[in-house]
Amino acid sequence: MKNDAPPRRYDSLKDFLATLEKRDRLKRITRPVSLVHEITEISRRVLHAGGPALLFEQPVDADGNVLAIPVVTNLFATRERIEWGFGLAGGHIGDLATLLGQLRAPQPPASMREAFDSLPLIRSALALGVKQNNRPPCQEVVLKGDAVDLSRLPIQWCWPGEPAPLVSWPLVITSDHDDPDDINVGVYRMQKLGKNRLIMRWLSQRGGAKHFRSWQKAGQDMPVTVAIGADPATILSAVMPLPEEMSELDFSGVLSGRKARIARAVSQPQIVPANAEIVLEGSVSVTEEADEGPYGDHTGYYNAVERFPVFTVSAITMRKKPVYLSTYTGRPPDEPSVLGEAMNELFVPLVRQQVPEILDIHLPAEACSYRAIVVSIDKRYPGQARRVMMALWSMLSQFNMTKLIIVVDPDIDIRNWKDVIWALVTRYDASRDTMLIDNTPIDYLDFASPKAGLGGKIGLDATIKTGTETEREWGRVIAMSEDVKDRVDALWQDLGL
Repeated sequence: MKNDAPPRRYDSLKDFLATLEKRDRLKRITRPVSLVHEITEISRRVLHAGGPALLFEQPVDADGNVLAIPVVTNLFATRERIEWGFGLAGGHIGDLATLLGQLRAPQPPASMREAFDSLPLIRSALALGVKQNNRPPCQEVVLKGDAVDLSRLPIQWCWPGEPAPLVSWPLVITSDHDDPDDINVGVYRMQKLGKNRLIMRWLSQRGGAKHFRSWQKAGQDMPVTVAIGADPATILSAVMPLPEEMSELDFSGVLSGRKARIARAVSQPQIVPANAEIVLEGSVSVTEEADEGPYGDHTGYYNAVERFPVFTVSAITMRKKPVYLSTYTGRPPDEPSVLGEAMNELFVPLVRQQVPEILDIHLPAEACSYRAIVVSIDKRYPGQARRVMMALWSMLSQFNMTKLIIVVDPDIDIRNWKDVIWALVTRYDASRDTMLIDNTPIDYLDFASPKAGLGGKIGLDATIKTGTETEREWGRVIAMSEDVKDRVDALWQDLGL
């Protein structure tokens, strides 16, 4: 099959699904399948096999009822589908990294030629912003009052031992109490409590929690909207490492090449993506909390039960025939880890702007995306590896939670563990090249840390030692001479090997 780029612009999730189906990347499941664990297990097996996105046409709830709204899973469970969602051909996610770096720190053109070369960036900048839609597809059906009933939605029950169904792919839209233009779109899972109540689980360092604190300070419940299913640009923008000052909705316009379409919510002073499949409107209480969990998490363990604020739904709006987007989280590989690994390349221009000697960076999916980093540097002076470690730990909120950093030289393939281990056993000494820091912020889901949210970090300098870093003469890496390689290349065909 020809692997050219699909259309750059998708008007909706269904538009994207139609493209996937046309390219044999979507499988319809026509028989009834239970929302209780069965969809998780089917999705897990298909993901491990690198299979297609799945559309369950007859989801069955815990009471045995077949629900009318179909469920989509594994939407971005392969790198290919992630790139298509971005509107990119295979292997071109690095182009997006370059764009992200330029938008973060634009440079004036040095010549007329550079000005013409920067036209795509200028068009992207013009796409920043939003456009109002007064008759949005997401409000073709409006449910208020007693009609609000979350049991209408095919909310997935992912793993055994979990207390209730879980909304796992919501785009939660919040704004600051004192600055309504300060809008954040984040993905925060929500446990179902009843027909119109869910638990809003967000971590303290996330944008939604930051906005929530501003409403707590004012003593007012926070208006929130939640989109379930939207065009790929809007979904992917919510999980990208964007600068804090850049709105996810704005950037979705850059990805799709036009201003993001929004609409006013019908029951709250908040906006919604106009092309969403389903929208939950409501408010997060500044006083009421409930126990959340335990739920299977990206660590491969069930998280501990903790209290989070309650979200009360005031309206549900949707398309006439919506689809419900869902996922599960578990020990990698899962869909979030596949997304995280694909996003690796997006971090490179961000870190190189602040630490130019960084050549490449890898966040292994096996390490729960951000808990370990392997980084290669252009080493020029003693102590440089430690400087890079400290810079990374303090650079981005994701890296603030990183437990392990391994620094290597350019000749090491940071995505090949055999190469990395070889560097560790030949260039690293535990007594000299270990950097330990205690009592630092750690993912509170990390049960290995001595205290919730507080633990240690370790950096390993696996670079060749130079100058005052060593008193010994350093060994030379074994390598064949280029002239011998050339001679063998020339006679290779005649060797019959």
